[in-house]
Amino acid sequence: MSGSLIKIDEEIVTSAVASVTLGGTDWDSSYDVYMVNLNNVIADTDSVNLQLRFTASSTPQTTANYDRAYKPLRAATAFGASYGTNQTSMTAIAGLTNGNNTQETTQAIQYLFNFNNSSEYSFITNEEVHRGNTGELVGGQGGGVYTVAEAHNGINYFFASGNIASGTFTLYGLKK
Repeated sequence: MSGSLIKIDEEIVTSAVASVTLGGTDWDSSYDVYMVNLNNVIADTDSVNLQLRFTASSTPQTTANYDRAYKPLRAATAFGASYGTNQTSMTAIAGLTNGNNTQETTQAIQYLFNFNNSSEYSFITNEEVHRGNTGELVGGQGGGVYTVAEAHNGINYFFASGNIASGTFTLYGLKK
């Protein structure tokens, strides 16, 4: 697959920022499917959720039209469920909280579908692994949808409170 991935945009956070947007003016609409790689994402605040919003005309969409469902796969306890409908943003990683301890990192691969089609809903799938503040390893799988038929040209990440302390966010197009 490595020859099929074409890097479109990358943001490397080394000092705290409120949010990261991939795409926007760098968006390349020639792909049907996009992949986002989140690597070593850390919050500057403890116990917060990483959130996302799709962008239209480079503006994050904030209407209550996000639906999502994830399955957290926990090593130290039973598997769970995380879901929500009609929200103003979508939890980006299985509904798990991040923190400001250096071991609390998140890695994820996300796929974006229908972003260039104004007649369809845009949606995302997610596979992730996360290490919590107790050292617990948690995986997660799921996805979500923005229930408005419109074209999107990017994705915006932010924490529910506080900032993104560090991490690498990379957007790829998948070559046909």
